[in-house]
Amino acid sequence: MTAYRATLQPSGQTEQTQPVRYGLIGFGGIAENRLAREGFGCDAARVAPPPNAVLTGATDINPDRRRAARALGLRWYASAADLLADPAIDAVVVATNNLTHAPLARQALEAGKPVIVEKPLAANARDAQALVRLAARRGLSLAVDHMMVYNVLNRRARALIAQGALGNVNDACFHMQFAYGYDPAEAASWRCSSRAEMGGPIGDVASHCFYMMEYLLDDQIRAVRAVYYPKRMPIAVEDGALIQCDLASGVTATVNVSFCDRRGGPGGTIGNLGYECYGDQGVLRGYGTLFQLSGYPDEPFPIRLELDTFTRQRTYRVKRPENIYQGVIRAHAASIQSGQRLSGEDGLRNVRLCELAHRSARQGGKCVNV
Repeated sequence: MTAYRATLQPSGQTEQTQPVRYGLIGFGGIAENRLAREGFGCDAARVAPPPNAVLTGATDINPDRRRAARALGLRWYASAADLLADPAIDAVVVATNNLTHAPLARQALEAGKPVIVEKPLAANARDAQALVRLAARRGLSLAVDHMMVYNVLNRRARALIAQGALGNVNDACFHMQFAYGYDPAEAASWRCSSRAEMGGPIGDVASHCFYMMEYLLDDQIRAVRAVYYPKRMPIAVEDGALIQCDLASGVTATVNVSFCDRRGGPGGTIGNLGYECYGDQGVLRGYGTLFQLSGYPDEPFPIRLELDTFTRQRTYRVKRPENIYQGVIRAHAASIQSGQRLSGEDGLRNVRLCELAHRSARQGGKCVNV
């Protein structure tokens, strides 16, 4: 089993057949719109709820978020401590700012609650490793929201590559390049101002490229080489980075990420969030497949996958969307119900890869082994 997916391990969790009752710590825009409305199906008219999980409560340090939570039928807790103390909460999703992921996840595990953590698992590898070890000691399931592996087109891409549709794959490029930080409010946000929160294109989006590279190619990154883009933006973090990854199979793949590229507008930006996988018999290209989209008709861009075998081209589109956030939730809930816990080690690996990319870039592109 490759590093893109956490390893299932025997757990001390009690097997159950009733839906797992989740509490959500942090109720900002992503938590409300992606996790609550989509992942847990609180907007049931648009996305059906998962059969094995239900969101019952939420909390946020901003009390003004109470109204939004109550509008979705959720119980509001005055604090994270109150939510964790409630025996009616079986498991927890942590969706706060990056610096608080580790301490809140630790509190949840210490309270006996299995946890899903929004990416990243922690703001540094040391804290991520501590969470993995704590979850193992407590026998609790720990997962990070690497949701893009549940995109139906990304799953199709993985299957096509495995089936040999491209022949022998010898190259791939993953890219998430866009404009963010030219506006003063954006420049002041954690993404542009705080390396400690894994701000910057490497921590924010190369992280997605790393786990998707390992997922699509069914391979492991063994070494990275990285350089930062020439500086032109007035932001505290890197404008962008070019990262070369040596895989265990001998393939070298590339990651291109940036906050400095305008890409024309929304359509060009979203369509650019994707990948190309190159084989001696074909090329596979994903458009908008490295983003928060699941393929619903009302989404702002129609994601697609294109297979070019040099004599014919085939386009794959989403016929039956499967929500990518719900995929993470369903897998975590299933691990609790089955007693086969998720270890969280894929989240730890991802944070380490981001740190190693920065180390390489600070050393002028020196090869750094994983």
